[in-house]
Amino acid sequence: MAGLREQKKAETRKAIIKSAVQLFSKKGFEKTSIEDIAKAAGIGKATVYTYFSAKSDIFMTYCDDELEEAFTDLKKPKDDGVTLLNQLIEFFMIKFNFITQNHEFGRQLLREMLFPKQVDEKVKEHDQRYFDFLYELFFAAQERGELADDQDLYQLSVHFFSLYLGILAGWYGGYVDSVEEIENWMRDLFSQVFKGIGR
Repeated sequence: MAGLREQKKAETRKAIIKSAVQLFSKKGFEKTSIEDIAKAAGIGKATVYTYFSAKSDIFMTYCDDELEEAFTDLKKPKDDGVTLLNQLIEFFMIKFNFITQNHEFGRQLLREMLFPKQVDEKVKEHDQRYFDFLYELFFAAQERGELADDQDLYQLSVHFFSLYLGILAGWYGGYVDSVEEIENWMRDLFSQVFKGIGR
């Protein structure tokens, strides 16, 4: 019986997230209400709140769920020829492709990342997970001798994430026309940084 109950909970959680993402994409994040999400999912408003505390909680949970599997692959042992530059490009291109698969959804996400109306703990947790992941990449690169030992790895994580946000803003601002060009921008900008922080 407990197994069926857990399965029902998982299905309800999935229905809430699916409905919310569809509405965020169609109406925009701000114009979508919890009531709208509940109606689209075929449940009561109170039920939504038993799973999620706010719209941003649903939004970030969706992002985490979708990206977790892709980032897990980056943690697997690589060939000896792996470079930090290529790992960073792979990491940020995964994020870029996910965010831009739906234009309006990505625009809303970028707005929430750059100009949040309030500091949300779920958003902070989401960002921290990726800073931690970047930290691990930088630490492994230090161990391989790609980075100087005196580098502040957390600051590097923030720095590269900031560059990524700038590139993403360039895409939505119409300054870049193709995904290939985005990757080239990324490689050029990241390479410029490495000239200053590499051995």
